[in-house]
Amino acid sequence: MNNKCLLSIAVALLLAIFTHGHAYAEPLPDVSINIGNSNGETPGTSALSILLLITVLSVAPAILVLMTSFTRIVVVLGFVRTSLGTATTPPTQVLIGLAMFLTFFIMAPTFSQVNEVALQPYLKGEISQTEAFEKASVPMKKFMFQNTREKDLLLFMEYTKTEKPESYEDIPITVLVPAFAISELKTAFQMGFMIFIPFLVIDMIVSSVLMAMGMMMLPPVMISLPFKLLLFVLVDGWYLVVRSLLLSFGT
Repeated sequence: MNNKCLLSIAVALLLAIFTHGHAYAEPLPDVSINIGNSNGETPGTSALSILLLITVLSVAPAILVLMTSFTRIVVVLGFVRTSLGTATTPPTQVLIGLAMFLTFFIMAPTFSQVNEVALQPYLKGEISQTEAFEKASVPMKKFMFQNTREKDLLLFMEYTKTEKPESYEDIPITVLVPAFAISELKTAFQMGFMIFIPFLVIDMIVSSVLMAMGMMMLPPVMISLPFKLLLFVLVDGWYLVVRSLLLSFGT
């Protein structure tokens, strides 16, 4: 009975507070947000800039993966971890972070050129968005063209029936990007195969020794892992891998 009385009193107090607040509440003001320049000289410029920024941010991961050195680097680092036999060491976050910083290091000259010839003039209002895109695509095309196999490039040019260009600047970006992507994958798998060979030899030797000793139930991975880690540390494996990646681009 006491619980019911307390519940009734609480409900009555809540209704009184809500009714009192609603009776004396003032109507909320209307709030509107306008996107555009305050001086009114070029209306809509800010809106277009925001739209362009949102578009760039939405496709930024694809740009980073398919138009830079990120693909080759992250695939090779993945092969290193797999060949060592350490499933989660180094963690994926570490490999992705290392691949990103190596990408920024390798692409620094290209990004600097894009900033100089396209981004800064556009921010100063000296060129339009279309001109900025065209000027920015030239350094990116140069980098991709230098690291794209002729066979892969001809595949997409023949499929789209694109005429033979006079220079890399005349190659459509829609043709150059997929050609560059499959070239990067092929190069990364070739480097990964070379990384696998010494560790595969260690696995074969350990397996043969265990079979000769009659230890059929002992997993060879448990025995070979310390030897693979020891070999990788003695030859300074991370230095050799990163050095090979840097030299493979030749920029």
